[in-house]
Amino acid sequence: MEEAVKRPWLEHYPAEIPVHIEYDEKPLQEYLKAGAQQTPDKTLLHFMGKEMTFSEVYDEALRFANSLRKLGVVKGDRVAIMLANSPQSVISYYGTLMTGAVVVQTNPLYVEREIEHQMVDSGAKVIVCMDLVYPRIMNIFNKTKLEHVIVTEIKDYLPFPKNLMYPFVQKKKYAFKVEVKFNSKTHSFTKLIKTAAPDKIPLDVDAKNDLALLQYTGGTTGAAKGVMLTHFNLVANTTQCIRWMYQIDHGNEVILCALPFFHVYGMTVGMNFSVMDGSKMVILPKFDAKQVLKVIEREKITVFPGAPTMYIGLINNKDVQKYDLSSVKLCISGSAPLPLEVQQRFEALTVGRLSEGFGLTEASPVTHFNLMWGKRPAGSIGLPWPDTDVAILSAETGEEAEPGEVGELMIRGPQVMKGYWNRPEDTEAVFHDGWLLTGDMGYMDEEGFFYIVDRKKDMILAGGFNIYPREIEEVLYEHEAIQEVVAIGVPDPYRGETVKAFIVLKEGCQATEKELDEFCRKHLSAYKVPRIYEFRSELPKTMVGKVLRRVLIEEEERLAKAGSKAKKSS
Repeated sequence: MEEAVKRPWLEHYPAEIPVHIEYDEKPLQEYLKAGAQQTPDKTLLHFMGKEMTFSEVYDEALRFANSLRKLGVVKGDRVAIMLANSPQSVISYYGTLMTGAVVVQTNPLYVEREIEHQMVDSGAKVIVCMDLVYPRIMNIFNKTKLEHVIVTEIKDYLPFPKNLMYPFVQKKKYAFKVEVKFNSKTHSFTKLIKTAAPDKIPLDVDAKNDLALLQYTGGTTGAAKGVMLTHFNLVANTTQCIRWMYQIDHGNEVILCALPFFHVYGMTVGMNFSVMDGSKMVILPKFDAKQVLKVIEREKITVFPGAPTMYIGLINNKDVQKYDLSSVKLCISGSAPLPLEVQQRFEALTVGRLSEGFGLTEASPVTHFNLMWGKRPAGSIGLPWPDTDVAILSAETGEEAEPGEVGELMIRGPQVMKGYWNRPEDTEAVFHDGWLLTGDMGYMDEEGFFYIVDRKKDMILAGGFNIYPREIEEVLYEHEAIQEVVAIGVPDPYRGETVKAFIVLKEGCQATEKELDEFCRKHLSAYKVPRIYEFRSELPKTMVGKVLRRVLIEEEERLAKAGSKAKKSS
């Protein structure tokens, strides 16, 4: 298919964006080292009033790395990081890489079942977590290969007097305080840092082939798979991002990091971008519209990577007009489709540029982006990034589709993963003649701009999170009253999509929405729990008994359109 690939998108590249980039073949942590050597006193991160320079973060990352070595971590071992955005998440990420170990990013919202699966599948030896999730980890500890737990608290990196006040705030908010029992297997993050030496660890890393990250994702089967991303994959994708934003003041931007670092999108365009570009990251542990508005004004944020739900939350905040948002130059939107109205309203508020991109975990994650200062066709995911080939696989011919013809997007580039962790069959299935099959259906127009029209996968995108129906269905099937269940995504004005479950109860059994909600919350992260339940006597099926999920989705789409028309006519 090599000869058939056309690249009409290159005609739209401004002179400042290169068609080809010479990427550094060095490990990711070397960029933190370079920042500490070249600009040691420059602020790298700001966290709720506390600031740390490049040299301070590098020093603590080295100490963390030496602490891991004392715990027996060697090159190739997996270290799980289960933290909200914080200085600890940056320090432990780069410190882990300094040992040659592989980072396993773990969502701190996960319940025990989800944590256990990820720890067992990755074979992680160490996990770093906040005190609030410590009990969950200890409940599954003996079912995994974990040997050590490193525990930290939000207050550990808060400035005075917030660090003294936080325990009282925590107790009031959560009505309890976790008592961590430190021993030979459970360690204090701050004590490890204080007692370790900042010695450099001799390390031979093959950036092209050695893994830096196992990032878990799902698929049509619902089974969470570890995406194997090398140092080179992550360096390449972050470099592409930096070169695409060619008009920014490199090294002097202020990046708002409200996207979680445990999500590959936030990790690449937030944390790694800041370190490699030499810019300052302002870290927030979670997104809160009012807090974000205050931070943008106070810290003079210039670059704001986010998800559509974040921008929707900001433009609809009743106090938005009270804040000065004029410092914002550009916003990078991903994780879900960006409504045109949201883009226009946000740009009017900030006078900055808000553009949409596209990617997937298997590509580190970004593959496409709209031009920040150029043509942006409505509804388009933009143009492929430098060195990124994209083709549409025609379902009819199995060859490259003609412009305008819908088919499956295929990607090829330096950011594409090595494969799935310990899943050679799944890896083989997702590659086609060296191309990564995305599972997304779309087309390219005559000019080279790309559009997504549907997902081949059944994945639900809610609030920037990937939700896989089968996982929800498997949990609901455990309820004694349920005979059949199908989960789908339905349109939601805030989250993009939300989860709806269609339920068929067993004969003679009863269950209420409240009961099912409580049941799901015990077994699923909050963002995966269905918001809507519909009880039916039967579900649409094929002649062989397979549930027709697509029929249910089309029913909901028709209802949504009818509701929209009725609203307009009234």
